[in-house]
Amino acid sequence: MTRPKKKKKSRFGLLLTLLLGVLVGLGADAWMQLNAPLPVGSGTTVELEVRQRLSSLSRQMEERGLFDSERQRLYLVLYARLHGEAAQLKAGEYALEPGVSPLGLLTVLTSGKTVLHELRLVEGWRFAQAWKLIQSDPNISHTLADADNAAIMQAIGKPGIDPEGRFFPSTYRFPKKTTDVSFLRNAYAEMDKVLAAEWAARAPNLLYATPAQALIMATLVEKESAVASERPVIAGVFLRRLQTGMRLQTDPAVIYGLGDAYDGNIHSEDLRTDTPYNTYTRDGMPPTPICLPGREAIHAALHPDDGAALYFVAKGDGTHQFSSTLEEHNAAVMRYQIKPHLHPSP
Repeated sequence: MTRPKKKKKSRFGLLLTLLLGVLVGLGADAWMQLNAPLPVGSGTTVELEVRQRLSSLSRQMEERGLFDSERQRLYLVLYARLHGEAAQLKAGEYALEPGVSPLGLLTVLTSGKTVLHELRLVEGWRFAQAWKLIQSDPNISHTLADADNAAIMQAIGKPGIDPEGRFFPSTYRFPKKTTDVSFLRNAYAEMDKVLAAEWAARAPNLLYATPAQALIMATLVEKESAVASERPVIAGVFLRRLQTGMRLQTDPAVIYGLGDAYDGNIHSEDLRTDTPYNTYTRDGMPPTPICLPGREAIHAALHPDDGAALYFVAKGDGTHQFSSTLEEHNAAVMRYQIKPHLHPSP
């Protein structure tokens, strides 16, 4: 009777040993696979959708050849579930570095450090140009495709406000699938912040009653100036014209008012065609901004030069000749615009 019992114990011990051996082997294999580098090349990204499970994402990755084996993928899914990390994944697009392991992948997917894409709104652009760029960006979720300007401003919570000049030109970084509404709200808030800071530090005794008026002036300065040092001088010219009752007579405003009728050249007839933006036919500033002004232009509008110039003309090299009298100005026009070949630049 005792011998069979010994055989049963011996068999049980053997099975237990074998089982332990298998488990140890599996554990060792799993650990090795979980720490082995994935076949990931430079520039590889993965995107975890909202409410997507790791098992689903890992299968997509396997189809792309981003796992060495099905075994490696299954080890990762099992490990994440056993350690509670499967419930800590954060949706988004992630960049994977070459040499990352499955455990490193899990760290990335739970970090929330998503890829940030860039889009630059350029100083001097019209809102229509900026909006076209935003609409064409594949990393932005487009919800306002057919919206006009009024609907766009309504969507971002600024109903009744003209969009021109209201979005700060800068380079914006954002995660994939950021909505166009969110992007615009961010750019609008940035302009509000910059304008408020510059308004608070403005020079004394300016003509502007509100920051909005200063913003309009900043857009005129932005479009008229290619050289940073000239911006406060141009702002000073425009403000002195307003103070003395002169018309601004700034071509960029006229061009803006022409809209699609502008053919790339401004003609004398254009200067006589009355629009709300024709500063040759109307007193004061245009009714709205005419572009997206940068911070330097806003600063110049609020810190104008206190010289005596009332006129300026382009010299053909990106700079201007400033004059304080009409006679000086007419001579400058003759030199730099009408007969520049008789007066070569030094």
